Amino acid sequence: MADDKVGFEFAPLDPKLYSLDEQEAAFFKSATGIQDEEELKKHILDVQAKAYAIFGYPCIRRFSFLRLKISRLPAYDQVLKLAKERQGAILLDIGCCFGNDVRKAVADGWPIQNALASDLRQGFWDAGHELFKTTPETYPLKFIPGDAFDPAFIAPHDPFYESPTTPVPDLQSLSSLTPLQGHIAAVHASSFIHLFNEEQQTQVCKALASLVSPEPGSIIFGAHGGLPKKGLRGLTFGGSTRRMFCHDPDTWKELWDGGIFKKGTVKVETKLVEYKRDDFVEDIKDDKFFILTWSVTRL
Repeated sequence: MADDKVGFEFAPLDPKLYSLDEQEAAFFKSATGIQDEEELKKHILDVQAKAYAIFGYPCIRRFSFLRLKISRLPAYDQVLKLAKERQGAILLDIGCCFGNDVRKAVADGWPIQNALASDLRQGFWDAGHELFKTTPETYPLKFIPGDAFDPAFIAPHDPFYESPTTPVPDLQSLSSLTPLQGHIAAVHASSFIHLFNEEQQTQVCKALASLVSPEPGSIIFGAHGGLPKKGLRGLTFGGSTRRMFCHDPDTWKELWDGGIFKKGTVKVETKLVEYKRDDFVEDIKDDKFFILTWSVTRL
């Protein structure tokens, strides 16, 4: 879905927001081959600036692409277990931006030939290659650009309750996600679904549900903005304000279990975590910022 830049002012980049914890530093030093911390910082800042010029998402400004979100999600160990126990299990990282999360999963054991990534903008994936000092030849993880709301990219389809009759396609041959419907073992979607209004969130969740395999243990998981009670939250940055629709843990469960999937056919787990965000100005008490971590597992 295209973003509307009209009337929207992007905050300037601020290198003071840059930070790497011990795990993140080890990962990026290993992935890039840059061991000197100042050289690594300069490299990351250079790539950040190029990506921010493509589209100024706050998560790029805040260096969220350094955080290795996927490995800190409660469902992550369960996801890696799928790679070991299910032959040919496929992992999709949708809304992948630079691809840091799917690269982390590959580094932790998910076979690269069975992983793929998708984002609206090819430029972010290209920036990921620059960030990690790779090329499509040296790091042949399949990337498919596309709009999750485009029926030519993900065809409208109910969730699968029996294995699809279509064969698993060759990932490298794909130009859309439709041939993978009913075949994907794990779908990761972080900092993605909260970009949309309530109706659109339901629509995109239905699209993701159509992709996941009906085999027990198959999973959709991620993290994004949430609230203790569902509603709109005002976000102010760069002199502009937008409204973000957020589910609460209960309404998120209801959406998936009985809304998108037949009641009782999935296990939905949620956790709401409160953060203090200095670069967000909230219209709720104490400038609180909540992240909803979640997983939807086929039973």
